[in-house]
Formats: sequence, structure tokens, C-alpha cells
Amino acid sequence: MKIAPGGLEEEPLANLFVVDDMVGISNGDDGATTSSNEESGGVQVTSFTEVLDDVTLHFQIIRLQKQIYAWIGCNSAKFGHLYAAAPTRPNNAVSVTNILGGGSDNAGSGIARRIVLKTGLNVILACNIPKNSPMLEADAEKMLVQKLINLGGTEVQEIAPGGGPKHHSWIV
Repeated sequence: MKIAPGGLEEEPLANLFVVDDMVGISNGDDGATTSSNEESGGVQVTSFTEVLDDVTLHFQIIRLQKQIYAWIGCNSAKFGHLYAAAPTRPNNAVSVTNILGGGSDNAGSGIARRIVLKTGLNVILACNIPKNSPMLEADAEKMLVQKLINLGGTEVQEIAPGGGPKHHSWIV
């Protein structure tokens, strides 16, 4: 990385990309890409791919100020079912609904519900993980939560065995 006139850092052109007028930088080694646009309220876009036991999982996270949009693709770039989940008052429960395809018994609804419990944020999740793959669902959720922690700016809570958040939490 070189310092340009005016003290700004220059990135090699091969690492730059543009998404909806936002310039981002490919992080290189892990294949993940991240972009942000502070002028538009801190929108952060991240895409990455993980291979787990011969299954390729593709992820895209769009982090807004009070909402997370995430897509999980299993072995393809197929959109899958779309779910919306949000915290409800007064008892900190979570409401989940399917917006496109699927039902409440699909992998995406459970992941969306648990992400809301962990973050307290509204979540829109598109997911095409096969219905009867609980281990794949758990692994995909772990990868998504870990990336949210690495991106920072989100308070993540552990979930107690009863389904609600534990008393302790950490800020990431």
C-alpha cells in the first residue's frame, strides 16, 4: 500500500470494486470483499465463500444501521427462501415471517430468529440451505455470526438454553 499526495492510502486497482456507487476493497487472502459508504449512514457490504465438507456456502451481508440483510447460498448462487425477523416487545420475543417461498420449518427461519435474538436487530435473510440439513444449518449460522462479530459494530449475545438471551453479552 502506498501513501498518495494528501496522505491518502492508495490501493492496487486489482483490489478495488464498485457496488452501487460505493467503492470497496477486496481483502485478498480469504476471498472476502467489503465495501462501505459512510455518507449513506454506514452501509457495509461483505461477501465471502466457505467450503465445508464438500459443500460450498456463499454469503453476502449488507449491514445497515439498525438492520442486517444476509444471503446464504448453498452450492449455488440461487436466492432461496426470504425471511424477515424482528424483535417484539414487551417480552423480547422474535417474530419471523416468510416473504418469498418456504415456510417456518425451513432452515432460514431458524437462522433469522436466532440472529435477531443474538443482535436485537431486524434481519432479512435469504437462504437456500436444504431443509433437512441441521449440521449444515448450524455451521452456516456459526460462520455468519463470526463474520458479524469480525465486522464489528453489533452487540452479540449468547442464547440461553430456553431460547432467550443470556444476561452477559459482549460488544463487537
